[in-house]
Amino acid sequence: MNAGAEPHRPVAYWLFAMCALVALMVIVGGATRLTDSGLSIVEWRPVTGAIPPLNEAQWLAEFEKYKAIPEYSQVNWGMSLAAFKEIYWWEWGHRFLGRVIGLAFLLPLIFFAATKRIDRALGAKLAGLFVLGGFQGALGWWMVSSGLSARIDVSQYRLAAHLALAVALFAAMFWLALDLVSVRKEKRSPVAPFAIALCVGVYLQMILGAFVAGLRAGRTFNSWPLMDGKFFPDGYFRGAPGLSDLFETAAAAQFNHRLGAYGLAIAAVWFCLAARKTVLKTRARIFVGAVILQAALGVWTVIAATPIALGLAHQAGALIVLASALYLVHGSTNSILIKSFSSAAGEGSRGSTFSPSGS
Repeated sequence: MNAGAEPHRPVAYWLFAMCALVALMVIVGGATRLTDSGLSIVEWRPVTGAIPPLNEAQWLAEFEKYKAIPEYSQVNWGMSLAAFKEIYWWEWGHRFLGRVIGLAFLLPLIFFAATKRIDRALGAKLAGLFVLGGFQGALGWWMVSSGLSARIDVSQYRLAAHLALAVALFAAMFWLALDLVSVRKEKRSPVAPFAIALCVGVYLQMILGAFVAGLRAGRTFNSWPLMDGKFFPDGYFRGAPGLSDLFETAAAAQFNHRLGAYGLAIAAVWFCLAARKTVLKTRARIFVGAVILQAALGVWTVIAATPIALGLAHQAGALIVLASALYLVHGSTNSILIKSFSSAAGEGSRGSTFSPSGS
């Protein structure tokens, strides 16, 4: 971005707001999981599903549909209608928020395109993100459908895929927003490959966390630093045959997530030390601080057996770590963030370029 790109500022604000909405969507999805609400709505109705049951007869009809799936007969047999309503509202809220996000993305996109605030290249990227957002809704139903017949829960593989795409959408929008509030550098930092590797590590760690959630592994082995007194927990590589054990047992899922956290924390500290005399030092400190706080929160969460509040805080913390990693990579590869949005217009009106910050 340069001084002539002032019309992009509202687009950047909008994209940052969309990132916040997607983050909220991820957190509500986590609450849906932790409250065992994800299978309470057994149909996918993208349009008419926005209207919840409005009278007692409609509530009873929805409850009868839920009674037909294995989760009710094997887990929630005898559940009252009032208890069903509680889990229904969580899942309905999650889906409704997805619809809100779709409109919050589409309507401003149409406005920005009609008023020529975005060029063709940026418009194509944003349109692609909207399509991926629609696919995310379909992927969510694909995940839910895995728990409606032969299982009492959704597939951890499909849950991981659903989260992976949500996080990718968050990252893409955050990156585009940074692009719109930055000035270009002529050369990228020599430490850029290491920053990119850290960002990839954060993303993979979040996917490992999805397997922890999918297998409810956070409510087992609730001790630290050892897992029930052992470094390698009982059951590790003793469940499903071969490498699939890494993704199909609670012991493996939690151990892998712990190991990933240790590796990421060590790598973050190393990078921060290596970058202490570079223009990336502030970004590196932000990143390592976020990683360490998230690791501490993770320890607290697992010791407490993943209560809802801590589980959601840990999920929100993961998105903060990802945002700080993207901020670090962006500074090392593409650009330097401008000092302030408010000063940009004044500097542009005087014919000067945006003043870059070295942090």
